[in-house]
Amino acid sequence: MAPPPARHPPFAAFTPPYPSPPHLLSLITAAFSVIRNSPPLFSPLRQNRRGLTLYPIVMNPPPNPAPLSFASVDSLSNFISPRLRGKNSLASWGSSPGTKTLHNLFLELSLGETALLISDETLIRTVQVASINIRNPNGSVLIEAKQLMSDGSIRERSRPLSEKMKPLESLEEAVKRAVREELGEAVIVEILDGSSSVRVEERESVSYPGLAARYVLHSVEARVIEGLPLEGEFETEETGEHEYDGTGEDLEGKAVTVKKHYWKWVDDYERDLGR
Repeated sequence: MAPPPARHPPFAAFTPPYPSPPHLLSLITAAFSVIRNSPPLFSPLRQNRRGLTLYPIVMNPPPNPAPLSFASVDSLSNFISPRLRGKNSLASWGSSPGTKTLHNLFLELSLGETALLISDETLIRTVQVASINIRNPNGSVLIEAKQLMSDGSIRERSRPLSEKMKPLESLEEAVKRAVREELGEAVIVEILDGSSSVRVEERESVSYPGLAARYVLHSVEARVIEGLPLEGEFETEETGEHEYDGTGEDLEGKAVTVKKHYWKWVDDYERDLGR
């Protein structure tokens, strides 16, 4: 007797509605390929005695706070006044010896020579500074002793030739500009190879009392080629001070500018004593 007909067709007769799933081995191979070609989450530090590679936990540093910007001197004044440290006030800016005015700070911000940041609820003025140790054939260093300001006051300095750096300006460009503006067009100095270094100083701003300051000092050693007296004391005229702020406003009577620089050669011993 013939067998009864099958209720369902054989398994091989079914046609799947979707493509066949990939083989498990293919999935594993693809996963290992992605891992192998991806950058490591941690960089290897060393291998221990058993040959195991150890990976330190690398924490990304917090992003730097964005610098603040201001549309006018009044907006800058309103922002800074309640944030000055101690008993200082904006009234002392430009009136106390050695200080500058609010217009000076607004100009620095407009030109990108200074940035204002808030870090840990503290308002900080940050400045990138080129500091040039110019030496004569005897090894003495050229020091700026003081400055004559536009208001007739004298500002004590006792430091090497220094200049606030502009945005995107290289150290070499800042050195050339500082020499040209403060020492004169005829002066030529040579930067010594491998002499550059960077350090950070944090203290209250002398120019703007009550405002914390962070100076990033880019220092280089240089020697005189020509154009400078090689001994004694001398003075030069400033040629790089700005007459207008970032909005084109005349700064006459509003900002304090440098008119003259007074220089002297000192040896390292005198320099260390701060004389």
